[in-house]
Amino acid sequence: MRLVFVGPPGAGKGTQAKVICEKYGIPQISTGDMLRAAKAAGTLPKELQDLMAAGGLVPDSAVIDLIKARTDQDDAKKGFLLDGFPRTVPQAEALNALLASRGQKLDTVLALMVDKNLLIERACLRRTDKRTGQIYHLKYNPPPPDADLEHRADDQEDVVRNRIETYEKMTADLLPFYEKAGLLQKLDGVGAVEEVTKRVLGALEVVKKEA
Repeated sequence: MRLVFVGPPGAGKGTQAKVICEKYGIPQISTGDMLRAAKAAGTLPKELQDLMAAGGLVPDSAVIDLIKARTDQDDAKKGFLLDGFPRTVPQAEALNALLASRGQKLDTVLALMVDKNLLIERACLRRTDKRTGQIYHLKYNPPPPDADLEHRADDQEDVVRNRIETYEKMTADLLPFYEKAGLLQKLDGVGAVEEVTKRVLGALEVVKKEA
């Protein structure tokens, strides 16, 4: 199972990605995590480190090289879940070319769909217990009275809106690209975690049967 998983910030993509990877025995490959790990290990070229430090975007060629090396590893032989890549049509085309060079292709692209206002509510009412790291939601999962709560900077409304708008711009061309290729599955990301999981795994089972 080779798939791309996309969804706006706060859609619960991380939770669902973990379930998918455990069920199918495939690794979750996050380009952001890989870049941070390479930086920490000192294996990231200095020009890319400087670029990241300045908030710039890492060139597609460098990201594709990382993806190529990671998907060559043994644990990715029977498949993988790509998280955070591709973000643009040129990246998607580069990924297609990489897979084609190995006689492989993507099985599907899952997109979690959640209304923008709900995403903002989810994030803005989220609180973290400073002592335990436990995450609560003032409306859906209220904290106990003795919790020492903090409102993280990246859960402030203006930050959340900005992240969602960035995602919308990013996927404006990407989702139609995959839809045209017959790979895109848009899934309702609203509801209990278990309900969304059922939709996600149901969509993947259909793909598996058709493979």
